[in-house]
Amino acid sequence: MSDISTVGVLGCGLMGSGIAQTAAAAGFTTVVREVSDALLEKGKGRITGSLNKLVEKGKLDAGARDATLGRLRFTTKVADLKDCDIVVEAVVEDLTVKQTLFENLDEICKPGAVLATTTSSLPVVDCGAATRRPGDVVGMHFFNPAPVMKLVEVVSTVSTAHDVAATAVHVCNRLGKHPVSCSDRAGFIVNALLFPYLNDAVRMLDAQYASADDIDTAMKAGCGYPMGPFELLDVVGLDVALAIQRALHQEVHEPGYAPAPLLEHLVTAGYLGRKTGRGFRTYH
Repeated sequence: MSDISTVGVLGCGLMGSGIAQTAAAAGFTTVVREVSDALLEKGKGRITGSLNKLVEKGKLDAGARDATLGRLRFTTKVADLKDCDIVVEAVVEDLTVKQTLFENLDEICKPGAVLATTTSSLPVVDCGAATRRPGDVVGMHFFNPAPVMKLVEVVSTVSTAHDVAATAVHVCNRLGKHPVSCSDRAGFIVNALLFPYLNDAVRMLDAQYASADDIDTAMKAGCGYPMGPFELLDVVGLDVALAIQRALHQEVHEPGYAPAPLLEHLVTAGYLGRKTGRGFRTYH
C-alpha cells in the first residue's frame, strides 16, 4: 500500500465538500479544487457550517473544528494537486467532463498517486482509459452526506492494481468508513440492488396501484426501511436516479430495468426532488 498523507479533492459541491471535510477531520492535509472562487467560497462555507453544527451539538470541540479547517487548502488550479498522494474526483456525473479531468490528472499528478472517482453510475474503467496509468485508477463511491454515511464502495476495474485497491481500502479505514470491495459494473453493489426497487415503486405509483404516501408507509412499517422509496428518491435527486437507472438498463438490457416513464417526465419538467423544491412531493 502507498503511504498517504495528502488528499486532493476535485470538486467542492455537496459530495466533494463532504469528502474534503472527512479527510481533513481524519488528519490528512487536504487540497480542494473548484473551477471558480465563488464555488470554492460556497463549498468552504458548507464545510464550516457543517463543523459548526457539530460543535453546537456537542459532537466536536472548537479546537478540533479549527484543526480540521487548518488542514484544508482551497484552489482553482488543478496543478495544485500535483503533490497529492491520492486525488478523489467528485464532479458532475458526466463522462466527458470526468475523462478530461483524468487526462489532466495523468499529466499533473506524481507517479504512484492514486486517482479515484466517486461516480455512482459511470464505468470506472472509462476514467482509467483516459490516462496512461489505468492501474492507478479506482472507484471510491461515497454516499451522501459523506461526513455521516459510513459506507464506501471500493471499485476495481480489470486494470486496477491490487496495491491501489488496497490503498483505497486503507484510506477509507483511516477516514472511519466501512469499505466494501467490488468489481466495476453498473450500480456496483448498493445501487444495483436499490434502483430496480425504486424504479418498480415509480411504476406502481404511475399505475395508480397505491399513493406515494401509502407506498412509503408500507415499506417503512412493513420492511423497517428508514425512508420510503419516494422520500429516498427526492433526497437522492430524480436526475441522479434517472442516470443510474439508465446505466443499469444499458448494461443488462432487460425491459424491467428501463426507467419508469413517470421518472423521465418529472426530470424533463425540472422536478428533481428536494434540491429544486419539488419531486414526488413539494417542499418549502
